[in-house]
Amino acid sequence: MLKAFERLSHSHEPIDDSVTLDHDTRKKARIKISTDQGQELGIFMQRGHPLLVGEVLKTECGLLIEVKGKTEEVSTAIATDWMDFSRICYHLGNRHTSLQIGELWVRFKPDHVLEELAENYGLSINRTAAIFEPENGAYGSQSHGHSHSHSHD
Repeated sequence: MLKAFERLSHSHEPIDDSVTLDHDTRKKARIKISTDQGQELGIFMQRGHPLLVGEVLKTECGLLIEVKGKTEEVSTAIATDWMDFSRICYHLGNRHTSLQIGELWVRFKPDHVLEELAENYGLSINRTAAIFEPENGAYGSQSHGHSHSHSHD
């Protein structure tokens, strides 16, 4: 079984394989899975730092494995103006739920209560499956373009 203890924000070397994972799996620190090419892989990362789509895992033997996002069921609330969008982000944030925020849209795991709340603020709901990449939180590290290599001997 391949073992990965190190993560990179990107690589200039050729990628050897990939893993396609949903959000809940990317949150786990210890994962035993198969790569997209069918190789067994154990992932051992620091707890509290979810894998991010686009990161590269480096195995003990030097293989590079890209993390890809798996399409999953989500609800995307779409606003037509910034005031309604700001209000719904505030109210959804107070619910302490995981949110992915885009320009005039906010995405969350399907929840009829949250969908109804968004609709009450004038947003429309799109239930098309998508890759879910929520914010890590105010005190979490969001790694967009920053290199972070974690070595575990």
